[in-house]
Amino acid sequence: MDFAAITGFLNVVLDDIAEIAILMFEYIGVAVIALSGLKGLINYIKHESNTRLILAEGLAMGLEFKLGSEILRTVIVRNLSEIAIVGGIIVLRATLTVLLHWEIKNEKLDSVDKDKAEKAE
Repeated sequence: MDFAAITGFLNVVLDDIAEIAILMFEYIGVAVIALSGLKGLINYIKHESNTRLILAEGLAMGLEFKLGSEILRTVIVRNLSEIAIVGGIIVLRATLTVLLHWEIKNEKLDSVDKDKAEKAE
């Protein structure tokens, strides 16, 4: 076997593994987001006070999985236009994740302040 054949084989194996991992991360992310949405809807119907926090945490976790799939997608990108598209998606998803984490932090702070106010009464 020559070096080119081995390199070609390893490249195909890497592409296959990356594709499987990308799909797994995508499916897990979708499942987490869907389950979080369902849980958020149930909590909303029950008028739970922490509905927004639970929903935001679930969305953030789902986006983390989807961001992981986009990062893995960079392994199999072959040309510059694909890199630009994947890079744009990564930037958008990372921005959404940061905003959700900011929302979670503020929601937790509001919850703590509300608890302190209730205890003071």
